Amino acid sequence: MRVLVPIRHPLSPHSERTLEAAVDVAKERDADLTVLHVNLYQDGDRVTRTELKAAAERAVDVDVDTRYVVRNGFLVEETILDEAAAEGADVVVIGMKQAGRWRRMLRQLFDDPDVDAYLREHLDCEVVTVPGTEA
Repeated sequence: MRVLVPIRHPLSPHSERTLEAAVDVAKERDADLTVLHVNLYQDGDRVTRTELKAAAERAVDVDVDTRYVVRNGFLVEETILDEAAAEGADVVVIGMKQAGRWRRMLRQLFDDPDVDAYLREHLDCEVVTVPGTEA
């Protein structure tokens, strides 16, 4: 079983909560974890796999079998979908902010997007959305 969690670098508090939730899901299901970061071509910033791993392990006790992946792409959402399919992910854990971005993207295509349903249709896996905290 494989859990995929896309996160930002540097890790925001939301990314840390999402990563922590993904570790918990992986533990509960005795699954391997893939931590994904997408370097956007248009931003010009480049994070290495080593930097991603170091930041994740500083932020959260990642005590499950974990693979760190950095991909380059134009659209975060498309790159996540591609990675989830390539990994054969059983569960994708996303933060509420990520879900909101996907909802805005899908709203351009559909009147009332249902992000979870869209991801389930395209990924054929479970989607776990981690709520943010109120400031």
